[in-house]
Amino acid sequence: MSGSIAETVTPGATDTAHAPLPTAAGEKNRHNAGESVPPQSAQRGPAVDCTADSAGGLTFDLRLSAAEAQGGDVGLLLRRRPGPSAETEEVRLPLTPVQEAEPGTLRAALPSTVRLTEGRWNVFLVLAGRPPRRLAPGVNDLRSLVDRVPHESRSWMGVRIPYATKHGNLSVRAWMRWPHAEAGALRVRDGGLRLSGRLYGAEVSPSARLEAWPRRGEQEPVVVEATAEGPDQREFTAELPYPPLTGCRLWDLWLRPEKDAEAVRVARILDDVPDKKRIFTYPEHAVEPRTGPEAATEPPYATARPYYTLNNDLAVRVDRAE
Repeated sequence: MSGSIAETVTPGATDTAHAPLPTAAGEKNRHNAGESVPPQSAQRGPAVDCTADSAGGLTFDLRLSAAEAQGGDVGLLLRRRPGPSAETEEVRLPLTPVQEAEPGTLRAALPSTVRLTEGRWNVFLVLAGRPPRRLAPGVNDLRSLVDRVPHESRSWMGVRIPYATKHGNLSVRAWMRWPHAEAGALRVRDGGLRLSGRLYGAEVSPSARLEAWPRRGEQEPVVVEATAEGPDQREFTAELPYPPLTGCRLWDLWLRPEKDAEAVRVARILDDVPDKKRIFTYPEHAVEPRTGPEAATEPPYATARPYYTLNNDLAVRVDRAE
């Protein structure tokens, strides 16, 4: 994008441009849905209105005083929260006047062609000669994200959803995937889970499989058939039985489109909900232990339920009875 800069920032850099940016103390990665947004503090910048387009781009609109808007070198800074390696990245976007809007209204654009590494990106206002300031969320127009259909011709897919953090700051949740297996309807009942979804970037072959991988431990994955549906062989269904999952507590779900293809994480990201773990909840169901030679060593009772992780990936949790 013209005027945008993306770079990796390594902790310990002495350049003041790369110094750690101020964030709200104790800010967590997860936004608690339903919580009221705290009043804006004196250190925080103005509220920002965000509009999403169906291709995955975002525009940010905000209003500044005449002196600030005409001060030159005005922009937005998106900084990814550090991962386990403590490395982060920055994307800088210029703010330009919006001619048809009220005086002092500025706009920055994040096109779908600019890649954002998966993670949570804090949004800052940058003015010449001043330290960067966190921004408050304004009005989000995310209607184009509902039932979004990615173009099959692309080589990667970016998803960006702006949201309010627990402390009332603006952040952007980003995913970058391709192929992508989008989870659809989940039908939960005793004995197992019936999953429907759609695969983007590949076809579901006759040898396709749904695989449940234990998040911890050495147990083998549980593999079941995934059946292609629809005229374009992109939709799929699979039935995952619960009894084989009683050996581990947490299982991550993957779709393998064909026998020798790489597995694709099953997730739900093509909508306007940034954090589904607390929003999409499913009931627990009793799980009978497996029968056969190992039945005597199986727990007498357990419950299982599907859920979405903090990354909106689909998983199953199994709780054994004491």
